[in-house]
Amino acid sequence: MKSLQLHANNIRKSIIDMIYSSKSGHPGGSLSAVEILTYLYFKEMNIDPQNDKKQDRDRFVLSKGHAAPVLYATLAERGYFEKDKLNSLRKLYSPLQGHPDSKKLPGVDVSTGSLGQGISNAVGIALGAKIDNSDVRVYSVLGDGELQEGLVWEAFMAAAHYKLDNLVAIIDNNGLQIDGKNEDVMNIYSLKDKLKAFNFNVLEVDGHSFEEIEKAFDNARNTKGLPTVIIAKTIKGKGVSFMENEAGWHGNAPSLEQRNIAIEELQSKGV
Repeated sequence: MKSLQLHANNIRKSIIDMIYSSKSGHPGGSLSAVEILTYLYFKEMNIDPQNDKKQDRDRFVLSKGHAAPVLYATLAERGYFEKDKLNSLRKLYSPLQGHPDSKKLPGVDVSTGSLGQGISNAVGIALGAKIDNSDVRVYSVLGDGELQEGLVWEAFMAAAHYKLDNLVAIIDNNGLQIDGKNEDVMNIYSLKDKLKAFNFNVLEVDGHSFEEIEKAFDNARNTKGLPTVIIAKTIKGKGVSFMENEAGWHGNAPSLEQRNIAIEELQSKGV
């Protein structure tokens, strides 16, 4: 897992730098999802950065589209485009907009941003793959605050109804959204009980442990007749001490001083 840890640390540094450069963006929920995307793009998914449109590739949908920096940083780390493009985040005419745009950036399968619509697209793609008797697998990362959208539960209901065992939804359960704690804004718990009632294969992991993430994806691959949801317990702002578990870092950019502190902390990890 050493190489995965190295990639994750590089991705975190890229997230900080690109959001600092743009003076806007969403660091908290991007940093919390780093290990999940690192494992997907470097171990789990059948993909080819040199042929990002190949028919039999697995698909990824970032349902919480505002966390675009983690997707962009991961795609660059994986070789879909040069890392020097990252500092164009949110700038005019840049392919790296505030939310992912599948028409502008290699590796983006679905344009997302409106919460709830990403997982709905993922369900549709997974159903299409089933109809075509394709081996394509579909992965979608949702925010836990996103689960307050009714559209999410309609998608979950359809996924279970059509027995989409080629679909894996991953909930980035960092416990915070823009206005504070999830349970204070609109309580979503108990997620495990709700999702089991929706007839999902439900797994709970430490979302920063590659070992637990690996076991969960292996379990999902071996599960037949049920879609899988992985509830990944994470820390918002993971890796940067002053951002961790702080709802205020949901959508704020660091100052130069804060950027320097964050990069120094990440470099000191010794990965």
